[in-house]
Amino acid sequence: MQNMQKEKKIFYFNTKDKYASFEFGDTLYRLLQKHYNSARPLIFLCIGSDRATGDCLGPLLGHKLHSSLYDSAFHVYGTLQEPVHARNLSETLDMIHHSHHNPFIIAVDASLGKSNHIGYYTVGEGALKPGAGVDKELPCVGDLCITGIVNMSGLLDHMLLQTTRLQIVMSLTDQIYAGINYCIRRQLRSHRAQIGSSVAFPLKQYEL
Repeated sequence: MQNMQKEKKIFYFNTKDKYASFEFGDTLYRLLQKHYNSARPLIFLCIGSDRATGDCLGPLLGHKLHSSLYDSAFHVYGTLQEPVHARNLSETLDMIHHSHHNPFIIAVDASLGKSNHIGYYTVGEGALKPGAGVDKELPCVGDLCITGIVNMSGLLDHMLLQTTRLQIVMSLTDQIYAGINYCIRRQLRSHRAQIGSSVAFPLKQYEL
């Protein structure tokens, strides 16, 4: 669970809006154009546990991204098979920085928020603070952050994680995944245009 920082700008998207995933993907693309250097390894760090419905957005998304058509364009940490959660987040961050030189990390986590924001997802600049929703003291992480608001915040937040509807989590996961794929496809097209069609493309030759 992450605590959204008040000082940074957050872009909201509603799963009920027909074109939300495309708008999300376009916003993520523009943020990458602004902040990301393609020489840096692109990392999706999907935080959460598969042991609580409300906290499984990260592992579910990581599982889908791991089998994405464009998976050679990025690295994924945090899947259903190998989740990244409160107990191993610091260790995982150490491993990421040891394995990748100057990584660009997009952190993903579930979030609690206002009741009228349940079913929204967000993307923003800067790091997120995972664990705040369940009183965990964890390091801030991410150059960009993506969250899915799965339930309302309040007393006994950890109980809300156990009673969150799976349908909400799945809808958020599917739309975030679609938006990321749209964004990465645009990234690959842009990179191909910059290097020219006659130059060998460093990633898989996808049908774009």
